[in-house]
Amino acid sequence: MKVYEVPAHADDELQKKIADLLMQQMTRTHTDESYQTLLNGIQQSLQEGSLSKIVVAEEQGTVLGLAFFNIGISLKKGGKYIWLNDLFVHNEHRNRGIAKKILLYVIHWAENEGLKGIELETGINNSVTKHLYNSLGFHDIISKRYGFIF
Repeated sequence: MKVYEVPAHADDELQKKIADLLMQQMTRTHTDESYQTLLNGIQQSLQEGSLSKIVVAEEQGTVLGLAFFNIGISLKKGGKYIWLNDLFVHNEHRNRGIAKKILLYVIHWAENEGLKGIELETGINNSVTKHLYNSLGFHDIISKRYGFIF
């Protein structure tokens, strides 16, 4: 298995594999995103100068899992940090340590880039994911997230 950052010049086939995997996640979480919306987001995140990154775990041409994150600036942290939007592994490939490998890649990448931290959100009852994050040194931050859609 290979874990890597998707390059800006990623071909259409890889972009479609990423969108296919994300559609599985969106269906699972009952989010009404269209396939084309996901492809547009993937293409924008891969543009030169984007502050978004996609990291995938791939094995024999199959994208098993991915992380999608944005780089922001935190006044409180005094610099750049990652907001981890998505960490997802295909249902058929779970319980193989893939999410952990992807997350370790992201952590090491952030550390090498001099970023100040990583933040994310997970479901309050998602004990499996919470265990993964806690096992790697993440800690709980009490907050309530709000959203606004145009």
